[in-house]
Amino acid sequence: MRVNLGALSLFVALVGLSSFIFLVVAIATDFWYIIDASKLEASRNGTDALSSHSGLWRTCRVRSECYPLINPFWHENANITDSHRQLLSLVTLTGISVYIAYSAAAFQEAVCLLRSKDLLVEIDIRFGWSLALVWISFVAEVLTGAVFLLAARVVGLKRQHELAL
Repeated sequence: MRVNLGALSLFVALVGLSSFIFLVVAIATDFWYIIDASKLEASRNGTDALSSHSGLWRTCRVRSECYPLINPFWHENANITDSHRQLLSLVTLTGISVYIAYSAAAFQEAVCLLRSKDLLVEIDIRFGWSLALVWISFVAEVLTGAVFLLAARVVGLKRQHELAL
């Protein structure tokens, strides 16, 4: 099977660029974690807005404004270097990822402790499309790495073939 190195390079560039775009969109949006309590709101005559969606940086209620999560950079006089900001961002992303992974299980445990099984029927907790974009970005990054390895192998085989002649 012949692999055209130019086509392979173009494919790698497009997949890598799309992966980056998906990651930027996912990080910037607020639909990582969605709580849909519209059934519960209807049973309470819609007086309280209980539904919300959350991102990495803020949480938004359905019928009200969004409010930011804890911002480690809010102090105006804080002497935080760019490397410290990047490290804090990485720690923040890790913490939020752990929070998202275990919050549904914690909610179900709390409901079991309260012995109210009907509450789970009225509240829908799910992950949003922003998290799906991150997974697509991850798969695209793995694909990009695999194609880079394939391109390196093709170049190596061409060099071996040229040296043999």
